Amino acid sequence: MTVQGELALDGLPARLFACTPTRLTTWLDCPRRYRFTYLDRPQPPKGLPWAHNSLGSAVHLALAGWYRLVPSARTPPAAGRLLDQAWMHEGFRNDEQSAHWRDRARDMVTRYAGTLDPDDEPPGIERTVATRTDVLAVSGRIDRLDRRAVDGAEQLVVVDYKTGRRLLTAYDARSSLALALYALAVTRTFRRPCLRVELHHLPTGDVVGHDHTPETLQRHLDRAESVGSEAAAAEVAYKAAPDSDAASDAADVRFPAQVSAACRWCDFLRVCPAGSSAHTPAEPWAALGSAD
Repeated sequence: MTVQGELALDGLPARLFACTPTRLTTWLDCPRRYRFTYLDRPQPPKGLPWAHNSLGSAVHLALAGWYRLVPSARTPPAAGRLLDQAWMHEGFRNDEQSAHWRDRARDMVTRYAGTLDPDDEPPGIERTVATRTDVLAVSGRIDRLDRRAVDGAEQLVVVDYKTGRRLLTAYDARSSLALALYALAVTRTFRRPCLRVELHHLPTGDVVGHDHTPETLQRHLDRAESVGSEAAAAEVAYKAAPDSDAASDAADVRFPAQVSAACRWCDFLRVCPAGSSAHTPAEPWAALGSAD
């Protein structure tokens, strides 16, 4: 029986697999982490909060808040003040480290805001978009949706903010399943073409982008449907299994751990025997870099 057949009830149309791009990429990265995150109830305990997540959340909140100001108030210093208001201390080694990275994050958003047009009104800020296919009901929230004039025609551009230390390349924008799904969802939500996706790296000010074609977006969509079908099939089997030790062992087989160096950053490393036997958890502030 197909996944769709398994999900159909009493002759009704098959139930679509509801997901976000993050849910799909979690399945790709590690099915075991997928199970811990989305299926196991109660959810296994997570590790300590991450400092880089606190920094990234504060930056995103500050930039979203900046666009909610009236245009005359959208100044670089205003972005810095919003960063201070949004700052989170979770995950940092101590107050001194937190204050150091708050200052660096304030510099990031202040410098970035200086490159923005305060009179521009993007059609979407922290906007949820969604689309459906024969397999998926996918939704997600985009950081910003820009309106650009290209060769005399208006097009929409998906903008994603990045605050990590890793330098980005055009490949990151081109290969991103999430950005491609966002572009498709924007096209169908706004009924206007959206082919360009961009990553804005605030630590360096670099912007890397990619101009998709309908064909490249379709390839990403085909991949997303394939991933979603795999995850849906695993969920059906997981939910249908009896509550027993044998069923638990079978779930471990169906949701294998993908052991790699990335395990050090997994929220569930401490409860994953495969990952914890190979790696020790990273310090909660380790992803910030050496200049801490």
